[in-house]
Amino acid sequence: MSKTKVMVTLRQRRVFSDSLKKKIVTDIEAGKASVIRVSREYQVSYQAVYLWLRKFSSHLHSTTTLVMQMDSEHYRTKELEKKISELEAALGRKQMEIDFLNKVIEIADKDLGTDIKKNIDTHASSGTGKTNGKKGSD
Repeated sequence: MSKTKVMVTLRQRRVFSDSLKKKIVTDIEAGKASVIRVSREYQVSYQAVYLWLRKFSSHLHSTTTLVMQMDSEHYRTKELEKKISELEAALGRKQMEIDFLNKVIEIADKDLGTDIKKNIDTHASSGTGKTNGKKGSD
């Protein structure tokens, strides 16, 4: 049996100064850099960058809990705005229909020489009386 030699190379231990870590955290918070970019540029793990964020961030603290929900407020607001615009459009269509029907009634009043609205109002049912329906529906 032959023995194979395995070469193990150790990476030098690097120590980053607190001032550099603070600058990196500030850049991430300002949106100038991302965790992935910093991790690749400085050849450190994501975990290390997140530790720096936890330690030096002015926004993130270990006692702060961020709750992320699928239905964020922004998404919900957009959905509600969309629903409002749909309802406004439907309302506009109904208003146009009402205006059209009122105009038809007005023209019919002139042609027939009668007040259709007044005649309709006097025959309107209040809905409280009993109607004569089919036999057995009482």
